[in-house]
Amino acid sequence: MYKKREDALVRDFWYNFRRIVFWEFCGRLYLAHSQGENMSENRPQVGIGVMILKDGKVLLGKRKSSHGAGEFAWPGGHMEYMESFEQCTKREVYEETGMEIQNIRFLRLLNLKEYAPKHYIDVGLIADWKSGEPQIMEPEKIEGWNWYDMDNLPTPLFATLPTYIEAYKTGRNFWDA
Repeated sequence: MYKKREDALVRDFWYNFRRIVFWEFCGRLYLAHSQGENMSENRPQVGIGVMILKDGKVLLGKRKSSHGAGEFAWPGGHMEYMESFEQCTKREVYEETGMEIQNIRFLRLLNLKEYAPKHYIDVGLIADWKSGEPQIMEPEKIEGWNWYDMDNLPTPLFATLPTYIEAYKTGRNFWDA
């Protein structure tokens, strides 16, 4: 008689435990999804930008799509899962310009909120040109690439660029918004 009661208590415990765990984890995700919420939209993404130097000039392109359309920006983009900073930087530069870079180094970190509701942790890097001429590899995203003197940049600039320039000139490397 006691054995049957213990078995029933254990069975009830595991039944309730599974129900609670399912509700706590799966149920909340289902509710969020069914109410149109996207959990990942509530977290910043990691963006990489790279200031490329060649003969005292920097490479800029005029953006066509996404946030900052019509503004001049460096090559860059989203960091992929399990990718290193160097891998991301080389990949983005090659995908966008067809060029190769070298001597990649950290420049600055920025909490970017200027294009809300988008929110990025923008990792600013600097690199030296290695080979190739800039080409329009993604015509839906960029109008063209040109080399500019850092003291004579076109306007309007993408919101992150003034912090790159300040970091390059002063050594400041952290901006929190």
